[in-house]
Amino acid sequence: MSAATTVPAAPRLDRRVSPATTGRNVLTLTWRSLVQIKHNPMELIDLSIQPLMFVLLFAYVFGPAMAGSVEAYLPIVIPGIIAQNALFATMSTGFGLNIDITKGIFDRLRSLPISRIAPLAGRIMADTVKQAWSMAVLLAVGYAIGFRIETGIVALGGAFLLLLAFAMLVSWSSVLIGLSVNEPEKVQIFGFVIIFPLSFLSTAFIPRLDGIPSGLAFVMRNNPVTHLVDAVRGLLVGGPVAEHAALALLWGALIAAVCIPLSIRQFRRRV
Repeated sequence: MSAATTVPAAPRLDRRVSPATTGRNVLTLTWRSLVQIKHNPMELIDLSIQPLMFVLLFAYVFGPAMAGSVEAYLPIVIPGIIAQNALFATMSTGFGLNIDITKGIFDRLRSLPISRIAPLAGRIMADTVKQAWSMAVLLAVGYAIGFRIETGIVALGGAFLLLLAFAMLVSWSSVLIGLSVNEPEKVQIFGFVIIFPLSFLSTAFIPRLDGIPSGLAFVMRNNPVTHLVDAVRGLLVGGPVAEHAALALLWGALIAAVCIPLSIRQFRRRV
């Protein structure tokens, strides 16, 4: 009579992940998204060509009419385009997430003992790095056609940090859209419906609100993009910064506070 064999119970996996492990997961998935540029260099070219076209078109087409000359318009339009481009770039976060989900990549990630927020945060961090590249391209092009930073290197660094922080917070709205639609193209549709009004109903391309109807001027004056643009403009060429920067970050924090839990909930449903 054979002795009964005891089969050890399978170890129970703890689905809770420590903050340190979450940080490592986020960095790993951030690197994974950045490495893809090597296999798809057109993505980086797109981040370079579009800002270049925006700067040249707005400066040389609207500059003489808006400010009398291209040189006088550059201190107005360069900070505005940088802020607008940061907002447009957030849509790539939702677009990339939707593609990953559609192709089943997130199904594989779900089977791993990693933080549930890591795939979302990793994509946002990677896209933030790409946005830094795009901002550098915009400043370089602006400098080539006559734009000059009138504050200093510390203020320039502050402008970069403010833009990246705001974009990172607002990117959670793109994440929510990317997780809520079933096709990547729909992410762009929703994005342009939201971002176009926000960016053009602001002071991104106009020096002042004189002559604008009072109701529309109220909306433009209290637009989060207006606060972001005015803060960046102050950091690059001089002007008030603290109040506008605080209000821009407050708007970004409110957007993130609403979209992060909804994104995580939608992510769990989707994958």
